[in-house]
Amino acid sequence: MSEKDIQQKMAALARALIEKRYPVGWGGAAVIRTAEDHYFTSVAIETANSSAILCIEVGAMCEAHKVNEKVTHCLCLVRDDETSPYKVLSPCGICQERLRYWGGDVQVGVTTASGGLKFVTLDELQPYHWSGAYPPEELEHFSPN
Repeated sequence: MSEKDIQQKMAALARALIEKRYPVGWGGAAVIRTAEDHYFTSVAIETANSSAILCIEVGAMCEAHKVNEKVTHCLCLVRDDETSPYKVLSPCGICQERLRYWGGDVQVGVTTASGGLKFVTLDELQPYHWSGAYPPEELEHFSPN
């Protein structure tokens, strides 16, 4: 499957979940793809206490981690309401750290001025990541690689 096919499949899965879970109003969903070509989806936990909210992609990350599969791609889509276009949300800093567990080559969907679907690696998104200050062998026990 080509990169473009993977990315389009991920976007279709996210849109389908949003339309099912949030038929009206705001909606957001994430899709994680693994090296085994498995796709995991998730939504954010909704709670009145905003300090307890988790990012949209966390559930899918946990599913991949649970089955011990390397994450290769992550995409988060949102829409303002059922008539609004979909937007790609770049992973926040915390999710970038979570995704880095699987390496700097994980591809993530990013926000663009055109609103188009674009993926970059974590290394491209954050070229000056703090982990560069350490030799790889000092960090290898924090990663499955």
